[in-house]
Amino acid sequence: MEVSSKAQVVYDPLYGFIHLTPAEKEIVKSPFYQRLRWIKQLGFSFYVFPGAEHSRFGHSIGVMFNAHKILQSCKRAVTDEELMDTKVKTKEKMYHQGVRMGALLHDLGTFCFSHTTEAAYIEFGDTTNVKGGKGLKDDHENLGSFIIKNTDYPGGITHILKKHGLDPQNISDLVKGVDPSIMANQILHSEIDCDRMDYLLRDAHYTGLKYGSYDRDYLLYHFKPHRVGNHDILTIKANALHCIEDFLMSRFSWYSQVIRSPRGAKYDAIAQRLCFYFLKKNLIYKYSDLLDMISTNPEKFWGFNDSYFMGIVHRTFMDGTLDKDPDIKDMADTLLFARGARHAFCPELKTSLLNQDDPTESERVKKKAQQKVDEIEEVIKKKGKKSDWFIPDLPSKDIIFVKSKKSLVGKGNSTNVLLERDPVKVSFENGEVKLLAEIENSVISRLNNTNNYIPNVFMSESTYELLLAEGVIQDNKGDV
Repeated sequence: MEVSSKAQVVYDPLYGFIHLTPAEKEIVKSPFYQRLRWIKQLGFSFYVFPGAEHSRFGHSIGVMFNAHKILQSCKRAVTDEELMDTKVKTKEKMYHQGVRMGALLHDLGTFCFSHTTEAAYIEFGDTTNVKGGKGLKDDHENLGSFIIKNTDYPGGITHILKKHGLDPQNISDLVKGVDPSIMANQILHSEIDCDRMDYLLRDAHYTGLKYGSYDRDYLLYHFKPHRVGNHDILTIKANALHCIEDFLMSRFSWYSQVIRSPRGAKYDAIAQRLCFYFLKKNLIYKYSDLLDMISTNPEKFWGFNDSYFMGIVHRTFMDGTLDKDPDIKDMADTLLFARGARHAFCPELKTSLLNQDDPTESERVKKKAQQKVDEIEEVIKKKGKKSDWFIPDLPSKDIIFVKSKKSLVGKGNSTNVLLERDPVKVSFENGEVKLLAEIENSVISRLNNTNNYIPNVFMSESTYELLLAEGVIQDNKGDV
């Protein structure tokens, strides 16, 4: 196939050649998108897996390509010639381009070291509770949406979208997963979506692990649209049932063994604590500062990246800024030079498989973990030094295979669970569609209500020795 010379070609290590439309090419060349080159996809996981140096830049292009392939599988894609032709403005072409663009821009508002520092901004809430504000979280989705809708100047994302006949509000809705098209939302935001399809394979590739492996080509071949009432929804043919299970179990294992592994998670937790300290001390850009830069100075906003954050950590460590807070200085030392930190080992903080449909069990396990955290805090208050520190990292988000049907009923905006955005739907040759969790011969149907609870508590070496001496935690000889 001959592609227009106006298109840009990117060579991806996972998928090979990817063609960008003229609109996408202009977006990728903007300062807002170039910033993503300097933000690591996996936060501080490269401290454990040295190959994990990949960025949000390549990931986002990969997400866009997966969205494109899903549309092709569902027969909702236009031809490559139409897609690349700026003169074609049909409804079908603009839908195709819009979904691709939403996927391309889904991480545009990513923070330094991805989700690592974002949690600190959300907790600090610089703009969340401002009088007259919308009460939105200070998170990457709202920041990305702001960029998409408030940069109507040369080089700005709003300007580029309008120039190519794309509605910024529509693209923002796609990024947030609230578009009128349920199928478009599912392609970008669901238990098997274009984002997860990319990061599982990409993270596995760069870490060298095989946890994220699944048969992408087989999965892509089996996507199928299905009509429910007035809506098209995304389903996966029953022939791919075990491929679906492989995907979901890969993601479950990935979060459990890599993202939540204490070996790497401790550095993310330390970075989050340092970022919150910097926000309180006005040592780092606040969310409102970012909004101002986005509105007027994209080149300055480009500098809000991993190097910016580590530069602050290093400067404040060296110039005496942190001397009055020896615990924070020790955290900075740990993060800068990977000198290690310890994690608590005790029955109350062990990994547990919980039933997401049984709140009593979950509350009991989580209460024990919180009580142990309170006990640790009390011991440090009474017997610790100023340089002693600990960071509780109790999960705020469940690690599940899929949402159970019980958890969906009554919580969505629809009376039909098939119209809920997130859960996997499986279609059969007789025209029937079921939630994956309802299929009796599916392994996931036995595990669908399982939630993996992985509490962590990280601390300095001196804190670890104190808590051991006090009998609050047990010795973990394998902790490194």
